[in-house]
Amino acid sequence: MSLFLLCLKVFCVRIIDVSLGTIRTLITVKGRTLLASMVGFVEVFVWFVIVKEALNTTETSLWIAISYSLGFATGTYIGGYLSDRFIKGNFGVQVVTSNNNHKLIDILRMEGYAVSVIDIKGQDKANEKYMLFIEIQKSNFEQLKKLIHSVDKKAFIVVNETKYVQNGFIK
Repeated sequence: MSLFLLCLKVFCVRIIDVSLGTIRTLITVKGRTLLASMVGFVEVFVWFVIVKEALNTTETSLWIAISYSLGFATGTYIGGYLSDRFIKGNFGVQVVTSNNNHKLIDILRMEGYAVSVIDIKGQDKANEKYMLFIEIQKSNFEQLKKLIHSVDKKAFIVVNETKYVQNGFIK
């Protein structure tokens, strides 16, 4: 096999196995361990086959290592992209308003977000604030963030990925 074809094969197969590894890790975090183990089997099988071929070749070229490394980097990028696109999830969003902001709460609720509100005191005890709790699908985060900043540019936003939700309303 020519050096070019070997490098191309190593590059492409590394993209596949590293993308699978990224997806496997995210599936594991979501608690779907059986599916993650099946993806892991395919990932390691693909990795083993290409490593065996790359190491057992009579070619001695730095291009093989470069192809291997570029495939890893590209696979990491593609795996992250695929996981963002296809692995569904929820975010728990906490918003600290810069003031007692009824307007923001009303707008968020009119847009269909379920908002729980807690009175809080910040560093300046004279200035009352609200902390808003909003559970959303990941795909709605950018829209929510724009909406919040259109009303309160100083809002403090904290986002956590939610592993499990029971009951309630999620937009």
